[in-house]
Amino acid sequence: MTMPVWAERPTRFGASVKGLVLALIVAAVLFPIYMVVLTSLSTQEAVSKAGGLVTVPGELSFAAYEQLFAGGVVIRSIGVSLGVTVVGTLLSLTVTVLAAYGLSRPGSLLHRPMLFLVLLTFLFGPGMIPSYLLVSSLGLIDSYWALILPTAVTAFNLVVMRAFFMNIPEEVTDSARIDGASEFRILWRIVLPMSKGVTAVIGLFYAVGYWNAFFNATLYLNDSTKWPLQVVLRQFVLQGQSMFVGQTGDTAVGGHALPPSLAIQMAIVTLALIPVLVIYPFVQKHFTKGVIIGAVKG
Repeated sequence: MTMPVWAERPTRFGASVKGLVLALIVAAVLFPIYMVVLTSLSTQEAVSKAGGLVTVPGELSFAAYEQLFAGGVVIRSIGVSLGVTVVGTLLSLTVTVLAAYGLSRPGSLLHRPMLFLVLLTFLFGPGMIPSYLLVSSLGLIDSYWALILPTAVTAFNLVVMRAFFMNIPEEVTDSARIDGASEFRILWRIVLPMSKGVTAVIGLFYAVGYWNAFFNATLYLNDSTKWPLQVVLRQFVLQGQSMFVGQTGDTAVGGHALPPSLAIQMAIVTLALIPVLVIYPFVQKHFTKGVIIGAVKG
């Protein structure tokens, strides 16, 4: 029996080419991160010599990070981003799991109309003005809930999780019902333990979305003390060092001149990258098992 081409064992040359391509892809991903981190640790002389982002290490300095943490603006914004991310992810996962499980049961109440409404959101969005009017009418302007509720459920994540739930054998849930288990007990004791992969991936999607979001904050938050980290980064790009000068009452850090604005900007980008880089490796192993299987088989 002839094996398909993609199932055949690669030759030594083919394996070498694949390894080279993967190495180039890894380098293309890591090199920009390397430049960002190195620039955040560089002095004005190194930045001026490089003419922008620094690629060759020179004299290193933590002045950019000292300047950021000295003013309190970044520390406060990191706290806001962490709070919104944690609360928003937990809320979004809870609602998505409950809705996906309900829509995965063919006999559930209003199953088809609700599924149609969910799928309809793929084609039509509410628009910025109607969304703002709705948030305003609910009294959520200048509230942290304005950063969570408008994006609490994503139709794509809901459809993927529903597809995964539908792949769970009905015999497993039917036997639990015969033993007298309620739907919530079946979901908590049987379905969720079998869906750790897809739950972890969907949770990562929501967490990254909340952490990186800035548009809702610029739209719904007028109080700058409630800004998340991404908005602070955006404001610094627009305002430059003037955003931090005056927070400490001087124009120097540790007796030295202010660090270059590019270094401060890259320092904020580095702080924004750290949580994703730390969490992603623990969830990456679930991607194939969690999302691809659920999406294809559903």
